[in-house]
Amino acid sequence: MNILILGSGGREHAIAYKIVQSNLLNNLFIAPGNAGTSKIGKNLNLNISDFNAIKQTILEHKIDLVFVGPEDPLVNGIHDFILQNQDIKHVKVFGPQKKAAQLEGSKEFTKEFLFRHHIPTAKYQSFTADNLEKGYQFLETLDAPYVLKADGLAAGKGVLILNDLQEAKTELKEMLTNQKFGEASNKVVIEEFLDGIELSCFVVTDGKNYKILPYAKDYKRINEGDKGLNTGGMGAVSPVSFADKIFLNKVEERIIKPTINGLQKDSLPYKGVVFIGLIKVNNEPFVIEYNVRFGDPETEVIIPRIKSDLLELFNAVAEEKLDQYHLEIDERTAVTVMLVSGGYPEKYEKNKEILGLENVKDSIIFHAGTKSDTNKTVTNGGRVLAITSYGNDVKEATKKSYESIEKITFDKMNYRTDIGFDL
Repeated sequence: MNILILGSGGREHAIAYKIVQSNLLNNLFIAPGNAGTSKIGKNLNLNISDFNAIKQTILEHKIDLVFVGPEDPLVNGIHDFILQNQDIKHVKVFGPQKKAAQLEGSKEFTKEFLFRHHIPTAKYQSFTADNLEKGYQFLETLDAPYVLKADGLAAGKGVLILNDLQEAKTELKEMLTNQKFGEASNKVVIEEFLDGIELSCFVVTDGKNYKILPYAKDYKRINEGDKGLNTGGMGAVSPVSFADKIFLNKVEERIIKPTINGLQKDSLPYKGVVFIGLIKVNNEPFVIEYNVRFGDPETEVIIPRIKSDLLELFNAVAEEKLDQYHLEIDERTAVTVMLVSGGYPEKYEKNKEILGLENVKDSIIFHAGTKSDTNKTVTNGGRVLAITSYGNDVKEATKKSYESIEKITFDKMNYRTDIGFDL
């Protein structure tokens, strides 16, 4: 099979790394890819928002299956575009159609879906600039902290958690009337705050059948002890020790099954992965959010734990034969630590030469924000590299990742030194 991966981050490198191991693979193309993907496939200089350019690429390289990494093309309907195009409608797509991608594209859509299918989640109401006063009144009925979510896609930055009621009202006004997050905050969902420990659940579905991939926990804040600004993720651990069999059974019965059944009942065409952001509150699972693609950096920690053929998995999804696929999981623990640019998640510099990659032997290096510059690898983003290691437990895997990190340098390199230590 000829495969096209859309995206340029650590998630896409991890998927490429695993697909290259498949006997089904002929040629692998990554658009636009990064310095890491260029070593195992062919990078294509392509704007993944330009669907006509994607079509030309599919035709030119005789692509059999498209794996969509980021959420934007899915929410904007790349799957539908391929299906509706006579020349390429035979091409398989891993990722839901536009209607189903609203589960990530709209917080309100998600909340309505959760309530309609009786899936446990926080109480909420949504507001626009027209009913701002009602938003203030709803905030007054809640206890601190207050959760404000921009309804649309805001590149992972549209969620505020605030302890002060007055500040929450001010920020609500900023979001609705001054478009703090652009069009994404034309509508804002206000939620009750759930206090617990978060984990990530990945469920692959062909629309009818499903397979549960390894669970993971990611670390969102920039500083040690989960303090400071929110990021795209500073590291991840899989499996998660605080999710025992009893708890995971509750997740499957109360959340996963009603989600897959809900997709069918609501006629939401879904062939891809449902990423379920969960929170464990007093041993009970609640849904925080859905994403319609693999999370990052969790992909870099769960993909190495999948022992079976990933391309076979994607093919089984496309052909609605997921029930016939045997998923085999590596029992070892995996830990990923992100190396980021100095200043991230705020302003940072690019084009810093990365040294020492060839000295890393005991970990897998997934490139995120990198590019090749003549004979050098340089930084090209906020999150630069994901360092993933196996171990018999969190302690052993973490130790390996940090020992590998000591061999890598670039100017102003930053990372958290406490990934997995809370487990």
